[in-house]
Amino acid sequence: MEINRKLIGQKVREARSTKGLSQATLAEEIDMSVPYISHIEKARKQASLKALIRIADVLGVTVDMLLSGNQANDPLECHYELAKIMESCNSYEKRFIYEFAKLAKDFIRKNCESNLFR
Repeated sequence: MEINRKLIGQKVREARSTKGLSQATLAEEIDMSVPYISHIEKARKQASLKALIRIADVLGVTVDMLLSGNQANDPLECHYELAKIMESCNSYEKRFIYEFAKLAKDFIRKNCESNLFR
């Protein structure tokens, strides 16, 4: 199985930006170099487990969030992305998005025989 370094890098960059940290600040906090952080974010290097744990701790996220989407049959795939979308929604918007997602799922399942969505 291939690790999707690009996806991990995007999640690190997004979490770092959300937290308002520069690469230099993150690097300093985890005792790594700025180029190392840059290489992780640009998928030029694969972060070590130790580095991912340190990064997650400083950014206030879980390692699961950083790795989400890399595991086959991940039950939480897209969970964090959906939670981020929903966090600023009011009750009506959340219900609307939920109902729309159910309809979309049913449509995809009914039409998957045509391989239209695969």
